[in-house]
Amino acid sequence: MTATTGLCDTVSDDAALVVRAQIDRGAFGPLYQRYADLVFRYCYRRLGEQEAAADATSQIFIKAITGLPGCNPEKFRSWLFAIAHNVTIDMLRARKPERMDDDFAEPVDHAPGPEEQAVQNDENARLRDVMSQLPADQQRILELRLAGLTTVEIAEVLGRSRGAIDTAQCRAVQRLRVLFNEDRSRTKVLSNESI
Repeated sequence: MTATTGLCDTVSDDAALVVRAQIDRGAFGPLYQRYADLVFRYCYRRLGEQEAAADATSQIFIKAITGLPGCNPEKFRSWLFAIAHNVTIDMLRARKPERMDDDFAEPVDHAPGPEEQAVQNDENARLRDVMSQLPADQQRILELRLAGLTTVEIAEVLGRSRGAIDTAQCRAVQRLRVLFNEDRSRTKVLSNESI
């Protein structure tokens, strides 16, 4: 099975679940179970705090179940992430300027050991630092991609054309490579100086 086939199956499964949930809100549970973790991880990546991500996830699903009658069943996934995108933007705007915690790490289902956690914290901090140097639109595209959305879905979420998303994503990846190489070079110089 190809990735495209898998996505098509998910879209048709989602569509059937959405149609059922539009008739009976009690049938929304399987959609929630399918997307709650993905939405939470997306929010956590955007907001950097578990509590804020949990609050955002709750708001997103409340808005989703409330707005479900107007949802196109074939586009549920991109519609849900458009809600997530807007909720996280609203939450970021409402925040007072504050520095994000350096101990940012993506939540996982199992409890990693201290060494694994330290490595993960370093990698996440490095990715966050490097991504923060990208233009805001490129950051949003990469965050949605990391949440598992396709180019078409990202285009729908952001209200842009697929070509614009492809171009911005390509530029973002190229820029990330340059920034990671610069960061790696800077780290080598600093480690050599401390010897």
